[in-house]
Amino acid sequence: MDSASQRDRLPGLLDSLHSYGAYLLRAGIRHLPAPQAQTTLQEAAGGTPALQGLRQEIGDCRRCKLCRHRTNLVFGEENPQAGLVFVGEAPGADEDAQGRPFVGKAGQLLTRIIEAIQLKRSDVYIANIVKCRPPANRDPEEDEVQACLPFVQKQLAIIRPRIICTLGRIATQALLQTDRGITELRGRFHQVGDCKVMPTYHPSYLLRNQEKKREAWADLQKIQAEYLKGVQGDG
Repeated sequence: MDSASQRDRLPGLLDSLHSYGAYLLRAGIRHLPAPQAQTTLQEAAGGTPALQGLRQEIGDCRRCKLCRHRTNLVFGEENPQAGLVFVGEAPGADEDAQGRPFVGKAGQLLTRIIEAIQLKRSDVYIANIVKCRPPANRDPEEDEVQACLPFVQKQLAIIRPRIICTLGRIATQALLQTDRGITELRGRFHQVGDCKVMPTYHPSYLLRNQEKKREAWADLQKIQAEYLKGVQGDG
């Protein structure tokens, strides 16, 4: 369309906009919501080409039944070159709505835990064993874990952390390939390849069981000491 034709259409477009604005006012609508910023693939995947490629490989995942109810797939976020990664079990309602891990009440507690060991969220990487929210926040089922686990393992292989903190039974059993309980496994490091894995309680469990915070703090202090050893060694 040439510039003359565009000028000819302008009055009509302005009239249409004026009419639409009057309609909104009659309907009682005085403010339109601001457009939500779209999360780019690079942001969603943590900013590295390898993680972006993994996110593309996952795609609009339909590999298990969790896809039927999700709003957003929650890939993982923060530092893609972190020496410490936290792995939880599954997104909750807030995470599903935002497409980000650990942003609800349990996420707020996780942030305080990270800060208590003198780090920031931006210093670590955060993910979950399954990347879609189970209905009503139920535990992920075994077939759902097995469908997602290869992608979590690839994610960790790309990041190559020195330490992984598994949060809760499901993440711990999946990454350690065991059926032993979290109470038995927490409190000491387990070696997985070149990585040390420290199981501890999930923040949502700690919110319901305040008396377990002392044990979780002991686990986190061991993580902090091991993390500092690595930092000092790098220096």
